Amino acid sequence: MLSLRIRIFLSMIVLILIASILMASISVIQFKNEAKDYHQERLERKESAIKEHINYVLSTTTYPLTTKNLGLIFKDKIHELAQIHNLEINIYSLDGHLLKSSKASFSVDSVSPPIPKYILKLVQSSIEKRYVDIKNIDGLKNRSSYTQIKDEKFKPLGILNLPYVEDDGFYEKELQGFLIRLGQVYAFMLVIAFALAYFLSTYITKSLKTISDKLSETSLNQKNEKIVLEANSKEINLLIKAYNGMVDELEQSAVKLAQSEREEAWREMAKQVAHEIKNPLTPMRLTVQSFQRKFDANDPELKQKLKDYSETLIQQIDTMSSVASAFSNFASMPAQQNETLNVVEVVELAVDIFNEDYLVFESPEKEIISKIDRTQLIRIITNLVKNAIQAIPEQQENKSVLVKVKREDGQVLILVRDNGVGIEKQYLDRIFEPKFTTKNSGMGLGLGIIKNIIENYKGTITFETKYESGTAFTVSLPIINT
Repeated sequence: MLSLRIRIFLSMIVLILIASILMASISVIQFKNEAKDYHQERLERKESAIKEHINYVLSTTTYPLTTKNLGLIFKDKIHELAQIHNLEINIYSLDGHLLKSSKASFSVDSVSPPIPKYILKLVQSSIEKRYVDIKNIDGLKNRSSYTQIKDEKFKPLGILNLPYVEDDGFYEKELQGFLIRLGQVYAFMLVIAFALAYFLSTYITKSLKTISDKLSETSLNQKNEKIVLEANSKEINLLIKAYNGMVDELEQSAVKLAQSEREEAWREMAKQVAHEIKNPLTPMRLTVQSFQRKFDANDPELKQKLKDYSETLIQQIDTMSSVASAFSNFASMPAQQNETLNVVEVVELAVDIFNEDYLVFESPEKEIISKIDRTQLIRIITNLVKNAIQAIPEQQENKSVLVKVKREDGQVLILVRDNGVGIEKQYLDRIFEPKFTTKNSGMGLGLGIIKNIIENYKGTITFETKYESGTAFTVSLPIINT
């Protein structure tokens, strides 16, 4: 689809071309009409002048005014009239036979063709007793006027025929010269029109291009800038005003949506925390009630039972404490600190915290520099390694957890692979949900937290898994070239 700028440009050029074609066509028609009117009026003037001359000859002749005598009356005069008026003259009888012609004797046929009967009828039936026959012969337009010759008493004596060949050479030459001049003018105008159309189309669409660019950049998830532009078009100004109003409404909607999402997230989190806290409260309550019912100061096993009750309560209290800590960690999300550090060194230190013999650390390089908060990087590694260890059943033999750091395509990749139970297919899309977990305890906040941390540093976290074969998480972070 053509752009508005090109359509405006082409429209102006097409208008100029159509105008030039119309002007040329009108000029040709005008010249032809003028030529037609000129020949028609010229023939009428010639005819009027010749008839007056004929009437003068008839008024001065000594021959009786009859049809038969017309040939004798104009025997010599007809050539004189033809020379004076520079026109061929033919005189016919009333029944259409040639009586006298101004043509040379050798050019007149021995038996000249008579006037067609339909022309005789048209001459006799017309009010003016006159008819003009128009024919094209060899590409030239021929006019032949037929009119009655009358005596002093208006009695018809014969028919005067004046053949007239239209010579349009003058008009054609004038038309050709005019069209050449018109073509030159319109060629110049076309060049001006090209330049004018280009600048006008650019000027008209400049504001629209600005609006289009702003609209393409507009998003609900970012701060949108208003258009600061004063166009010379009322319609474009209204469009700019509508866009700026839309930006204000979009910003208000984004604020409301963010607030609504936060409120909804905290409501869901509060429900989850409440649920997790209620779970240990029930056994604690039952433990206390059982202790009350069975308490006997003289029981020889009192100390052991008191110890068992205490351990049960402490265990449940620890569970509640871990729930509160997890929620606190997720809610606080410490401020991002951009530290330039050696990722290999920090990851190795984080791995050393664990005592498992099957945990292996590898790195082909001793130093890969990136910008990330040290505490948060340790938090990422600790969480992934802990999940990897917990994913391996205690009874499983040949346990293996591999942590590997390497450089690839301008990124530092941190791989944490285990040979545990893997992740079932139905859970694959929910791994990074804040409150999702497949464990019997915990809130499932760990992977959600570290995903948020990694994305804050323009990184990514992905995983590959095969059920009952193991899982591999890969963290990718930007490298600083040193």
